[in-house]
Amino acid sequence: MALIRSIIHMLWMAITVVPYTLAILLASLVGLRGAPVYRIARAWLALSVNSARPLLGIHYRITGAEYLPKDAQGGAVLLVKHQSTYETFLMPAIMPRPLAYVFKKELLYVPFFGWSIGRLDMIHIDRSARARAFHKVVQQGKALLAKGTWVIMFPEGTRVERGEKGQYKNGGTRLAIDAGAPVIPVAVTSAKVWPRKAFIKRPGVVDVSIGQPIPTAGRQADELMREVEAWIEAEMRRLDPDAYRDAPELASTPDAAAQPPAPTDLSDGL
Repeated sequence: MALIRSIIHMLWMAITVVPYTLAILLASLVGLRGAPVYRIARAWLALSVNSARPLLGIHYRITGAEYLPKDAQGGAVLLVKHQSTYETFLMPAIMPRPLAYVFKKELLYVPFFGWSIGRLDMIHIDRSARARAFHKVVQQGKALLAKGTWVIMFPEGTRVERGEKGQYKNGGTRLAIDAGAPVIPVAVTSAKVWPRKAFIKRPGVVDVSIGQPIPTAGRQADELMREVEAWIEAEMRRLDPDAYRDAPELASTPDAAAQPPAPTDLSDGL
C-alpha cells in the first residue's frame, strides 16, 4: 500500500509541476520578477506538502513559530536540519517571508523544477569553484537579506540518515555575520516518514521545531555554528528519541567547542 501511495503522490507532483512552471515562465516573459513569481512557486510547494497528507498520510507539526521575526523588512538566515526532500518543499510553504535557497547550479537543468527555480531570486553556485561560490553567496545573500528575503541553508551540506549527524559547515553563519542578520536554527524529523533517497514514504508526523533567533553581532562563524549545531542536535534527540537510542551522547559544551566545524563548503544547498 505504501508503494502505491508513493507512486500516486509522485505522479501528482509530476503532473502539477507543469502548469505551475508554465505560469512562472509566462510571468517572467511579461516582466514579472520577485514576489509575484515566488508566490506561484510557493503555491506549488504548498500543494505538494498538503497533498502528502491525504495521499501519503504525512503531515507536519510546528513548534516555535512565535520566535520568527515579525519585521517584514528584516532579513534572517535559516539553518535547517536536512534529512529528506520533504523539508525543501515544506520550508517555503510554512515560512512568513520569501526564502532564497543556496543550491548547486546543476539543478537548473532539471526539467520544469529547475526551469522554475532558475526564475526565482535564489542563489545557484558552482561547487567546483568554492571561493568564487562563497563570494557569490555573500554578495547575493546580503542583497536579498536587505530587502527582507530570508536565506535558507542546510549546514550539513547534504541529507543525512535518521539518527545521524553530518559535518556542520560554517557558510551560513559567515553569511549571517557579514550581513548583520540573525540565524534561526530549525530541527526537522522528516526521515521518520520520508527517508533519505527513499522512494517509498510512510505515514506519520514530521515535527518542525524553530529555535529563537541568535544575534550575530560580535560573533565568530565557527563558534556560532557550534551553538547552532548543539541546539539542532539536542532538539533532534528530544523530538525523535528512538532514532538516537544507540547513538553516543552529545559532547558537552567545552568539548564541543574544541571541535571546530568544517570549513566553508557550499557543496549542496538542497
